[in-house]
Amino acid sequence: MSASVALILVLSKLWALSVTSSLAVAASLVDSGLDLMMSLGGLAAIVYASKPADEDHAFGHSSAEDLAALGQSAVILASAAAITWGAVSRLISGPPSPIGAEAAGIGVMVLSIALTAALVLYQRRVIRITGNKVVAADQLHYLGDLIPAVGAILALIASSQFGLGQVDSIVALGAAAMLVFGALRIGKSALDALMDRAADPEMVAGIEQIAGDYPGVRGFHDLKTRTAGSVVFVNLHIELDGEQTLDAAHAIGAGLRRAILKAYPQADVMIHKDPVGVMPHPDDPSR
Repeated sequence: MSASVALILVLSKLWALSVTSSLAVAASLVDSGLDLMMSLGGLAAIVYASKPADEDHAFGHSSAEDLAALGQSAVILASAAAITWGAVSRLISGPPSPIGAEAAGIGVMVLSIALTAALVLYQRRVIRITGNKVVAADQLHYLGDLIPAVGAILALIASSQFGLGQVDSIVALGAAAMLVFGALRIGKSALDALMDRAADPEMVAGIEQIAGDYPGVRGFHDLKTRTAGSVVFVNLHIELDGEQTLDAAHAIGAGLRRAILKAYPQADVMIHKDPVGVMPHPDDPSR
C-alpha cells in the first residue's frame, strides 16, 4: 500500500511540476520519490532480513535493514542539497519567473494530502492488529510528509492570488530542511545499529525486571544487548540452584526466555545458566 500510494503521487506530481515549474511541487515530488524508494527498499530489506540464519550468517540477515536505511539517508541528503541549490539560485537571480497553472498544481497537492491521509489511517489499523514496528515507523514518516504538501499548496495560492513567487522558493527551502533532518535521524539510527549499539534503556530495564522476578532465578549478570535492523540480540547469564537437575535448570531458562520474548517479540534471546555462588575461574577473561 505504501509503495502504491507513493507511485501514484510521483506520477501525478511529475505532471504538476511540468505544468507549474514550482519548486515547492518539486520538493514534494522529491519527497514522494524518496517515499517510493524507501518503501520498495524497506520492503526488499525486510524480505531479505526475514531470511533464516545460514552458514554464512549465523545471526540472520537483519542488518540489511540498517544498510538500506544508511543508503537511503545519503540519497535524501543529496536531494535536499539539490532542492536548496535551486531555491537559493531562484531567490538571488532576481524577480521569479511565473509559476503558472497553479490550479492544476493545487489539485495534485490536494490529491497528495488525501491519499497520504488515507494511507496513514490504513497503517494505523494495521499497527493496531499486528503491532508491527516497521509499519509504525513508516506511518510517522508519512505523517511528516503532509507538511511539505500543505506548504506547496500555500506557495501556489500565494503565487496565484498575490503574485508572490518568492514564497515558492522559501517553502522549498523549508521542505529541504525537513529532508535533511529526517536523513540525519535515519542515518544516525542505522549507524547506531551497525555499530552494535545497545538496546533502548527502557527495554534493558524491562528485561532486568523480568529476570529478577522470574521464579527460580537467584540472580543474573552480564546482560548484553545489541541491535541489528529490527532485531535486538539479548545475552543473559542467570544464576540457579546448582543442586537441582539439569532438566529443572533448563525449564527455568526456557521459561525465562519465553517471558522475555512475550514482552519483546523483536528480541533474539540467549540465556546461559550458572550455579549460584560460583566464583570466576582465574583463567577466565575479565569482562
